[in-house]
Amino acid sequence: MADQALAARYHEVRARIEAACGQAGRSVDDITLVVVTKFHPPSLVRDLVELGVEHVGESRHQEAVAKHQELSDLRLTWHFVGQLQSNKARAVAEYCQVIHSIDRASVVQKLGTIDHTVEGFIEINLTGDPGRGGVEPEQLGQLVDTVLETPQIALRGLMAVAPQDQAPAAAFERVVALQDVVTSRAPLATDLSLGMTGDFEEAIQAGATHLRIGSAITGNRPPAP
Repeated sequence: MADQALAARYHEVRARIEAACGQAGRSVDDITLVVVTKFHPPSLVRDLVELGVEHVGESRHQEAVAKHQELSDLRLTWHFVGQLQSNKARAVAEYCQVIHSIDRASVVQKLGTIDHTVEGFIEINLTGDPGRGGVEPEQLGQLVDTVLETPQIALRGLMAVAPQDQAPAAAFERVVALQDVVTSRAPLATDLSLGMTGDFEEAIQAGATHLRIGSAITGNRPPAP
């Protein structure tokens, strides 16, 4: 049986998502909740599945691949939500069906060598710091073209993390404004992976279709292993 505190947090977040969708005039069915389980043990993922969770997110390959192997009996969609090194891209694509952090041509090229299809989001860098993950907005069109030339990637849309020094709503508006760059090339790539524990309600208001929520559901992260 799932831990009661975990269950309470999960149901509270679900209720907040439903309320935010109501305020935005949206259907809760339009939202995919990805529960990020970084640093948490496989047993917590099993508890989440008991509660009805179908999508889990990881951001470190070494931890994720081991967790996936241990939980291979579960019917889950695995999402990679952390920065993706190009030399890990092929390995990540072996167990993650959805990659949220495609941000440069070298990652696309590696994914172009796999023998199956993965779903992908292009990550936008909203910080202005080139050392952070994400493609610079002015380079987005070129990266979209590169992804579309790669049949192994089914482009879903855009992903972003709101900078800590900006209001989330304003940050998300910048992402929405960039959607035309994508949809003018790929009309079906309309999804938005936006929103985490601290800002998912603002993300829903902005049009997010995928929420990447960790500690609001899982509780505080254990120390890194």
